[in-house]
Amino acid sequence: MSARVLVAGIGNVFLGDDGFGVEVLRRLDPALLPDGVRAADYGIRGVHLAYELLDGTVDTLVMVDAVPLDGRPGALAVLEVGPDDLGDDDGTTVDAHGLHPLAVLHLLRRLGGSVDRVFVVGCRPESLEEGMRLTPAVEAAVDEAVGLVVDLVRDLVGVPGASTEREETADA
Repeated sequence: MSARVLVAGIGNVFLGDDGFGVEVLRRLDPALLPDGVRAADYGIRGVHLAYELLDGTVDTLVMVDAVPLDGRPGALAVLEVGPDDLGDDDGTTVDAHGLHPLAVLHLLRRLGGSVDRVFVVGCRPESLEEGMRLTPAVEAAVDEAVGLVVDLVRDLVGVPGASTEREETADA
């Protein structure tokens, strides 16, 4: 059985760099994804994502979002989120228009669901002010983030040479 992976773009395109995950998914060519991998733009529909995960058809979730990373704006990181990383769920009311990755996972757990593995491909935002454009630093990171997503999911499903293939192409 092949891995069942969901790549979910998350973010609010009306809040500047918060639209990072949505833009990465817009630029992601589905033809580059191996069998067993599905990609979808969830935008601000984190509640919808949590409910969709309840059906048990996803083994691995890769969320793409603006996250408060260390470093300069536009810095990228791939983070694996384990059960111990979730911290306490304070049970606050769900805001359907503002679920960040951990909030989606808390809601999923409250609903009785789980996912075997969770990754976040994150980018440090520069501005989350109202506006429908990414800042130049975050815009410059989008194509690299697309490559990170492709490499990650290819590695997850066992495509031989997935990471090195991209590095060789970049050197050419």
